[in-house]
Amino acid sequence: MPETSRRGLLFGTAAVSAGAFLTACTSNEPKEKETAQNNQPAADDKPGKPVTIGFAGPQADHGWLNAINVNAKSRAEKYSEVTLEITEGSNDTAAQIGQVKTLINKKVDVLVILPADGKALTQVGLEAMKAGIPVVNLDRVFASPQAYRCWVGGDNYGMGLNAGHYIGEQLKGKANAKVVELAGIDNLELTKQRSQGFADALKNYSNIKLVARQAADFTVESGQAKMAQLLQAQKQFDAMWNHDDDQGVGALRAIQQAGRDEFIMVGGAGAKSAMDAIKADNSVMKATVLYPPTMAASAIDLARALGQSKGVAGLSEMEIPTSLTLYSAVVTKDNIDQYLPTGFS
Repeated sequence: MPETSRRGLLFGTAAVSAGAFLTACTSNEPKEKETAQNNQPAADDKPGKPVTIGFAGPQADHGWLNAINVNAKSRAEKYSEVTLEITEGSNDTAAQIGQVKTLINKKVDVLVILPADGKALTQVGLEAMKAGIPVVNLDRVFASPQAYRCWVGGDNYGMGLNAGHYIGEQLKGKANAKVVELAGIDNLELTKQRSQGFADALKNYSNIKLVARQAADFTVESGQAKMAQLLQAQKQFDAMWNHDDDQGVGALRAIQQAGRDEFIMVGGAGAKSAMDAIKADNSVMKATVLYPPTMAASAIDLARALGQSKGVAGLSEMEIPTSLTLYSAVVTKDNIDQYLPTGFS
């Protein structure tokens, strides 16, 4: 063989050890080439085998939750081979568990579940996985990693962190700067994570102090009421972070009614109303930190890839990852046109 001859010249034709070395090298080379390659097909837009995806989400009684449903449906429609079995959605955990069980009984290929309560729906996630139906757990995480094949969701801690850093940079040169926080529902883990990220970011700015915090309920009414209380208690401050753009609509009403404009306001989630206010640049609203509802479209992409035994386009891994955390970008008047199409009503 030419390869053996070449190596023989290099290492000496009479050496037995050289011959042994050649045998080892020759037998190993194909194996090395084999293991270095990944022939697993990546997920792409080309139609593959038919896949039925069951989608179970909570009741769309909030702008962001409605955007989740819209993103899931519109993404599924882009794939001719995907059939989406979608439930009506419920904030009642017992009802949602029943809906997921129905999808399991229908023997869908993959399940995408945004649980009203991650802990409460863990058992039904486990049931689906044991039945051989891979689960894509969307946003609110199950209590056990055995209840899902892949988790995709937003970064609540990062959301607070990025809001804090943005405010910190805006107030960098101001001595004794005061900041207030209009949080979401306090008994939710996501609210605690957002507040922790915000607090940690502010530690980088010794000139800034968080002087007040109120928890609202993710509604326009609660945002208006709680913001009015903050404004009454704090006669002057320099910036505020509001966890949720839906309650931010109410917060802005309270601010306008009070005739206050000495501070900047940063929102959360990325509602179209917030983006419109940022673009208009005629109020205290100067930025919002995204919590992208496009995660539902990504969940459909991942479910399709699972159903077709594909990897993820752009990654060399043979399998889809076990988790995908989305980035919480800060949207300002400088980049608003880029993000405006993602704004939800």
